[in-house]
Amino acid sequence: MTYPGVHALWAYRITHWQWTHGMKLLARWGAALSQHCTGVDIHPAASLGSGIFIDHATGVVIGETAEVGDDVTIYQGVTLGGTSLEHVKRHPTIGNRVTIGAGAKILGPITVGDDSRIGANAVVVKSVPPNSVVVGVPGQIIARSSAVQSMPPPDLQDAQMPDLMGLSLQALLRRVDELETKVHGQPSKDDVRPSPAGIWSGEDFSI
Repeated sequence: MTYPGVHALWAYRITHWQWTHGMKLLARWGAALSQHCTGVDIHPAASLGSGIFIDHATGVVIGETAEVGDDVTIYQGVTLGGTSLEHVKRHPTIGNRVTIGAGAKILGPITVGDDSRIGANAVVVKSVPPNSVVVGVPGQIIARSSAVQSMPPPDLQDAQMPDLMGLSLQALLRRVDELETKVHGQPSKDDVRPSPAGIWSGEDFSI
């Protein structure tokens, strides 16, 4: 009863009805009032399914031609934005049971498949297959499952997501070791290496 995300969805249901029944000016006025009160900017023309939960809500933007499926969880600072000013489909389509992490930006007329998970602060500009995990800027798919899950709980374990930069550096270091072994007979021992858990050690290490 006290969540701004819930209030924003209530206001959206009203303004969306007004928009679809020709009361567009009234709908835009209501959407502007809702944005002022809740910090959530949902265009009245957007299409939102049932069971959506907007947690914390501040800074969420959902554009005019965006489509959001059922049982989607959206965290603060998320943008479902467009990349064009033309009056065409220019905002993303979000599938069912998708979790979108805090600060994520999903831009353009792309599709995020069912049961996918978008990591915090990811910038997604290409379509995402179902059952995928996306992190990074620009967003990269780091995991995909072919298993069909019928109502999984929202999953936002960002702390357990792989470090793309760390994985890339590990691959480069392995390649350097191979080349140094071919040239000198053994790899160098002077560089800083990650621990087995993937955590970089050494306070003087920087990128």
